[in-house]
Amino acid sequence: MCSGSLTVFYLGEIQLIKIEKRKYWYQDDWYLKYITVKTPMGDYLEFPCYRWITDEKEIVLRDGRAKLPRDDKTQILKQHRRKELETRQKMYRWKEWHPGFPLSIDAHSHSDLPRDIQFDNEKGVDFILNYSKAMENLYVNRFMHMFQSSWSDFADFERIFVRISNTISEYVMQHWKEDFMFGYQFLNGCNPVLIRRCTEIPKKLPVTMDMVECSLERNLTLEEEVKQGNIFIVDYELLDGVDANKTDPCTIQYLAAPICLLYKNLENKIVPIAIQLGQKPGPDNPIFLPSDASYDWLLAKIWVRSSDFHIHQTVTHLLRTHLVSEVFSIAMFRQLPAVHPLFKLLVPHMRFTIAINTKAREQLICECGLFDKANATGGGGHVQMVQKAMKDLTYSSLCFPEEIKAKGMDSKEDIPYYYYRDDGIKVWEAIKSFAEDVIHIYYESDEVVCEDVELQAFVKDIYVYGMRGVKASGFPKTIRTREKLAEYLTVIIFTTSAQHAAVNFGQYDWCSWIPNAPPTMRCPPPTEKGTVTIEQIVESLPDRGRSCWHLGAVWALSQFQDNELFLGMYPDEHFVEKPVKEAMAKFRKNLDEIVNTITERNKNKKLPYYYLSPDRIPNSVAV
Repeated sequence: MCSGSLTVFYLGEIQLIKIEKRKYWYQDDWYLKYITVKTPMGDYLEFPCYRWITDEKEIVLRDGRAKLPRDDKTQILKQHRRKELETRQKMYRWKEWHPGFPLSIDAHSHSDLPRDIQFDNEKGVDFILNYSKAMENLYVNRFMHMFQSSWSDFADFERIFVRISNTISEYVMQHWKEDFMFGYQFLNGCNPVLIRRCTEIPKKLPVTMDMVECSLERNLTLEEEVKQGNIFIVDYELLDGVDANKTDPCTIQYLAAPICLLYKNLENKIVPIAIQLGQKPGPDNPIFLPSDASYDWLLAKIWVRSSDFHIHQTVTHLLRTHLVSEVFSIAMFRQLPAVHPLFKLLVPHMRFTIAINTKAREQLICECGLFDKANATGGGGHVQMVQKAMKDLTYSSLCFPEEIKAKGMDSKEDIPYYYYRDDGIKVWEAIKSFAEDVIHIYYESDEVVCEDVELQAFVKDIYVYGMRGVKASGFPKTIRTREKLAEYLTVIIFTTSAQHAAVNFGQYDWCSWIPNAPPTMRCPPPTEKGTVTIEQIVESLPDRGRSCWHLGAVWALSQFQDNELFLGMYPDEHFVEKPVKEAMAKFRKNLDEIVNTITERNKNKKLPYYYLSPDRIPNSVAV
């Protein structure tokens, strides 16, 4: 309980209300949602707060109508606006976690964060607790300390595999060795962002027609297949030169930087036709083919899947959703006051993001953190990967339709089973339409956009601190039109909601069957053909202990938060104006239509794709 007194300054029209809280001997923090005031004229005014009032603090609130800086005419309102930002800028400070990274929040631990952005229940996001609990729930905790102890064969992995009938994870376990399943994951697995159309076979991959002729189905040469757009490529060059995990002297761990060539067959399925496990061609770096001995080909595919797992975790997931979303979040708190329409629009999409990232730096991806336990890129490799991947973190690569087009993957006719693309574009368009509706309510012209000093400071903060002022990132330093502002806001909302959902919540589905996504490899990549045995493959795969920690991680990361808020759900009423509420209702209607379309398509599918269904997209990065 707490004691509060309410002071109303009568200035004709009520402009501000001040809340004071008196402190008693015990912990009595007060979370205030909003205050409704009845005026002498009989009108009701809403004053949104949605903040914690702690100690003997006071909070001064404005009514819920969104205002741009130009709308504030009185000195008292201008001063309130300025003071709020000054206070926030002292609380939300930028800090470099590692050289070359996007800057993050200046906080050593979750408890150092401002109270307003902490998790309600810190235990619920304790990674150590959650991973241990996951291993217990999955009945694998008896193996969790068995490092260096190999499994005996593939079937032995089933001892830690929880069979849930008719699920993707079970289907993966049954079909993971098949080429179609290998190819399908590049389109609709949990890392569907790497595949691109191949316009020219790179010199570093000297594939010949003789090698792949038996895989091609159209009686065309390899060159002709490339010209017709039937050849695709995934290149893991980023992993070249990254140090493998050396934190456990008893287990040597290995990384590779493969190149994988894929083919669209006559059934429009994408299948692998050539794999080279290193970047430099040579006699000790053979090109593996589907026509090779079955264990040679299988081990080559396992190496690609392992490399894919590393890029997925560190680049696709950590850098391009978590760290980028934190940049948006810090900049918003530093430069947009609570009365600003863009603060009201964005704040639901920043819920718990700074908190989850701080917790990750505290327990998961720190030195000697949980990430080091099972991952070949732990022990510093993941840091090198983020530093290398920054050069590809561009504004256009976060514009979903643009990025799909840049990879040559935009044609539905050519590539009909790319559901990540199809659903992503629908969700992108719905978000963009919503952003445009809100912008047109508050910005009557491009000139108003240019004049909004707070918006410009927000954009500049993201460019200077998030993108480290790198011109090549393509991030704008200023925004001058309503059209560009709509795109910019869509990038932010899409990245924090849909993009994170697409690459996060499928982790248990696709990575729980360990041979399909090995987090580490314990033998080096093969340097010749014809020598691989089943024993060698099992010795290469993770040991029992690492397998269990990996399983606990992908299970915990795939769970929604308690009381999750999904895209379009805005229970906190930051906006009070009718036109915005109408825009929200239209947004929800559009999202519902997308849900129905996806549900209909997925009917009777053995491999349904649902990660971008809006009823499964949380509003923010919070896990």
